[in-house]
Amino acid sequence: MKTDRICMLSTHGYFDPVPQLGQTDTGGQVVYVLQLAKALTEHGCRVDIYTRWFDRSRPQIDPVPESPDVRVVRVPAGPWEFVPKERIYGLLPELASNMIELIGEGELGYDLFHGHYVDAGIVTLRVAEELGAPAFFTAHSLGAWKRERMGGDPREMERQFNFEKRICEEKRIFENVAAQTLTTEVQLKKVRELYGFRGENVEVIEPGTDVHTYHPLPAGESDPDTDLPERYVLCLSRIDTNKGHDLLLRAFVHVARKDPDVHLVIGGGSPRPRERELKLMQRMKGMIRELDLTDRVALTGYVPDELMAPYYRGAEVFVLPSRFEPFGMTATEAMACGTPVVASRLGGIRNVIESGANGLLVDPTDERELSGAVLDLLSDRERAREMGRRAVRTVRDHLSWEAIAGRHLRFYEKFAPK
Repeated sequence: MKTDRICMLSTHGYFDPVPQLGQTDTGGQVVYVLQLAKALTEHGCRVDIYTRWFDRSRPQIDPVPESPDVRVVRVPAGPWEFVPKERIYGLLPELASNMIELIGEGELGYDLFHGHYVDAGIVTLRVAEELGAPAFFTAHSLGAWKRERMGGDPREMERQFNFEKRICEEKRIFENVAAQTLTTEVQLKKVRELYGFRGENVEVIEPGTDVHTYHPLPAGESDPDTDLPERYVLCLSRIDTNKGHDLLLRAFVHVARKDPDVHLVIGGGSPRPRERELKLMQRMKGMIRELDLTDRVALTGYVPDELMAPYYRGAEVFVLPSRFEPFGMTATEAMACGTPVVASRLGGIRNVIESGANGLLVDPTDERELSGAVLDLLSDRERAREMGRRAVRTVRDHLSWEAIAGRHLRFYEKFAPK
């Protein structure tokens, strides 16, 4: 099939050509879609990424720097204000209608449409059907799996996350797109188990990693000063309840007792945090005081792009302690930098890490197991370095964005209607 012009959809959150990570609903998915789009242009494609336009200060057509064949296209729908992804469903019919009109007015003929996450999947089905092109989908995260992992009071979880609506729509998308990708084998298992979906039009394609940005420091070069402690364990992610920061803090109590010189650095979050994120940060600070870790834990907040790789490279160990994590792109970024990783075996990253070889997998809810893995790498630096070297090879050989884009093009060709 032709793939000269590809339309990607990522409709929630703040989607900018240079992503402002850490803002509400703005994390790894934005990086994924942008990097995939840019890598596809290396194969001769042109890609437009459609998102919701809710901020008048942002232009409607926004080119991606240094990638002339990629544009962010914003479509108005609903009020001129941010709407969380759990509450965006009522705006999607208008978004789809306005997108169809915009494409028609611009005479933009797309060869295929590819939606990312459930809200974009809903819009993709409508737009692709109207314009007579195949629809593809990547869930990124599964509502039924997230509900299973999050626990908590069912009524409160439903009020907060709108799971019933999300799960119903996800199943409808699975059953109606030409094909879908999932980022891990465990996601495929959960689609079969929790949704009863048995279709064969599914392929597992892991997220890529920008190996041009994330790599070991070349000989003779040095990173800029980060003002971080001399020795530190790093956790870098959005500030959210599923990320397991509380589990890591409890585990770090044991690390701090055994290693008096190492600190914990927790980075990530929005440059302009909203109320929910501020509350979670306050809760974390309270926990740090209760655990008597005030002098051993640094909360950096938002980390600018130019400091991400130096943060990874400066850490002795990177930890991904998530209760729920569809994949965990910060873990592969750390791996690409040569930093040994301790990651949750409850998420999709377990399909990339061979525990004991290129990283360690643990149950993050077991504070002794989590702290023990971190202490093992802190105390055995040669083992940690060898683990980091193997991690670099894993990411470079199998998870570069260029390799992932090629797999997507073969996926489109395989499942496009004949």
